[in-house]
Amino acid sequence: MPSEAEKPEDGRGQKVFGEVGRNWGWFLALGIIFVILGFIGLGMTFALTLASVLMYGILLLVGAGVQFVDAAKRKGWKGIVWHVLIALLYLVAGIAVILDPLLASVILTLMLAGALIIVGLARSVMAFQMRGVRNWLWPLLGGVISIILGSAIMANWPVSGLWIIGLFVSVELIVNGWSYIFVALAAKNA
Repeated sequence: MPSEAEKPEDGRGQKVFGEVGRNWGWFLALGIIFVILGFIGLGMTFALTLASVLMYGILLLVGAGVQFVDAAKRKGWKGIVWHVLIALLYLVAGIAVILDPLLASVILTLMLAGALIIVGLARSVMAFQMRGVRNWLWPLLGGVISIILGSAIMANWPVSGLWIIGLFVSVELIVNGWSYIFVALAAKNA
């Protein structure tokens, strides 16, 4: 517990954390649960990849349904044909993902690898354009890391498509959990 001298006198902690300051334990518990789930996910990346891809397929079907309902309400709109075509695309993609989640995960992983490489190249170019400015090496480092990650995924493709999405979900859960833990501890001390 911080002493009176360590507490901010301006009430900034109360403004930043609001109710979280009084209920920091729930944030701490949520963070711990996310970290535990993330580590469990690391042990079952294949199953987590399939679950994530199936969920994506379900969301595509829901999106298609909503788009069709919305299209039915837009009588007289000139863009209705495109609206319906987008709904059909969502429907076909959702069905394809649900019928073959393994193929979908392999394709999505290849797209992810390509996106990481392209983003890494863009960050690197941006960093070199900023050369001479303070901290220009950080975007370059981020770009290089993205290129390495994308290349590693692509080098192991299509096998990487069976586990990489689950790995990313697991890592996100762990990072999110640690973030909540540190917010809870900061709120407790505020």
